[in-house]
Amino acid sequence: MSIADEITRAIGAHAMWKNRLRNAIAEGRSDWTADKIQPDNLCDFGKWLYSLPASDKSSEHWKKVQSLHAGFHQEAARVMELALKGHKDEAKSAMTSGGAFASCSANLTEAMLIWRKGIS
Repeated sequence: MSIADEITRAIGAHAMWKNRLRNAIAEGRSDWTADKIQPDNLCDFGKWLYSLPASDKSSEHWKKVQSLHAGFHQEAARVMELALKGHKDEAKSAMTSGGAFASCSANLTEAMLIWRKGIS
């Protein structure tokens, strides 16, 4: 699969996390835990990202996306932890426009789109 295809797939997969987190907030439970979400190298995109050759890892696009992707996982884990502890308002706040998760997610998506555009 090409880099562009992997990025497109990752954008969709990360968008699905918004739904998983919203459901966890609403229900107060999830099959996922913060500990499972936090590592950025266990999801399909993370595995792919870290498997790229050193020449790709030295690019500014890779560095930016890797950093934002790690931040995305950190923030998603934080929201999940809040949701599972019943701190709905704080978790919802992170998910709303301008909130920590929403901002992190938007920045990651933007960086991935720029990377994809640069290789198309």
